[in-house]
Amino acid sequence: MCGRYALTSPPEALAKLFAAIGALPNFPRRYNAAPSQALPIVRRTPRPGRELALARWGLIPSWSKGPDSRFSMINARAETVAEKPAYRGAFRHRPCLVPANGFFEWQAAKGGKQPYYFSLKSGEPFAFAGLWEHWIGAGGDEIESFTIIVTDANDCVAPVHQRMPVILHMQDHARWLGEDDAPTRERLALLRPLPADEMQCWPVSKKVNSPANDSPDLLEAEADLLGP
Repeated sequence: MCGRYALTSPPEALAKLFAAIGALPNFPRRYNAAPSQALPIVRRTPRPGRELALARWGLIPSWSKGPDSRFSMINARAETVAEKPAYRGAFRHRPCLVPANGFFEWQAAKGGKQPYYFSLKSGEPFAFAGLWEHWIGAGGDEIESFTIIVTDANDCVAPVHQRMPVILHMQDHARWLGEDDAPTRERLALLRPLPADEMQCWPVSKKVNSPANDSPDLLEAEADLLGP
């Protein structure tokens, strides 16, 4: 799964990278982005183009009664995302890109789980494959929310966790967003692990375990845990 990630690039840089147009939302750098927070996504607009918008991390299906802490919908499995009732409508009509600079996973270890930070070797920001929804409550309340799609881990992530978020190559963004009207099977084919040789990772402080901690030092390597 993917339960925490980092987004340190400013709105202007993300808009340029993902070709988003229009007004930009204001959001802080996140070194420990956590579920239920308002975070940026990139999605198609009603007119040709893309926009950068804020949405709550944790999908709320349009047909549900609203947010429910008993159910975690921060991730959707690539193998079933096109079929499960909670996700299939969003898969067909509301795909999105979720900008990030890296993500965290935890490895079982003596003394408690050890967190690791994963990023691209290039150091560049990237996008997870995501889905978004628009929920309207009986009283007129509205919430836009999103989920991140996960798949089997590649050889970089597998020693730490068996699953990883789907990271899309730049050339696949348009297809995932449905801008080329590709058939479902071709969009599903994008939901695969990123090649391991494009990624890097290192152990980080257990301070990342608490979403209350959100500072640059969370991304720094724990020197005493690094190999020779």
